[in-house]
Amino acid sequence: QVQLVESGGGLVQAGGSLRLSCAASGGTFTSYAMGWFRRAPGKEREFVAAISRGGGNSDYADSVKGRFTISRDNAKNTVWLQMNSLKPEDTAVYYCAAVVTLPYAITHRSGYNYWGQGTQVTVSS
Repeated sequence: QVQLVESGGGLVQAGGSLRLSCAASGGTFTSYAMGWFRRAPGKEREFVAAISRGGGNSDYADSVKGRFTISRDNAKNTVWLQMNSLKPEDTAVYYCAAVVTLPYAITHRSGYNYWGQGTQVTVSS
């Protein structure tokens, strides 16, 4: 069973950048497709980005496409979310998630089994 720990959140001005990290332990990292989700105050959790087991395929919510980049290093058991051109509406708790999947090149927008504790991102206007 994998454990996920996010870091890198904080307070940033609109237009700025942050890089979130998610360190995985306790499982075989390459067995998992990975994703990032967020929950803004008063809203439901929403999909942000996903990456396949091998890292060759990624998927993004329309709201972050072109601004956010998801990446992973399987040797380091880590996935990142680079967030550029941040907007106040990006303010949320960001969660890393993992799902065991057989296809090496598939990304997932749902069905995640494992979740981190979350890291707060606040974008001021």
